[in-house]
Amino acid sequence: MVIDPICKMEVDPATAKWTSKHDGKKYYFCAPGCKAMFDQDPVKWAGKGTETHTGHGHGHGCCGGH
Repeated sequence: MVIDPICKMEVDPATAKWTSKHDGKKYYFCAPGCKAMFDQDPVKWAGKGTETHTGHGHGHGCCGGH
């Protein structure tokens, strides 16, 4: 599992529907809104996917912070 850098949800890279590449690295997203936010400013979000998901909703409008 990898972490969506926008909402910090766990994403299975084998089944992820939404991905982006930045600076030679592939990023995985739980929803199209998270991918869109990343694509608007990848420098802001790149490298922020290393934190672990706490299981709490984050309230992001992109995916509802499931």
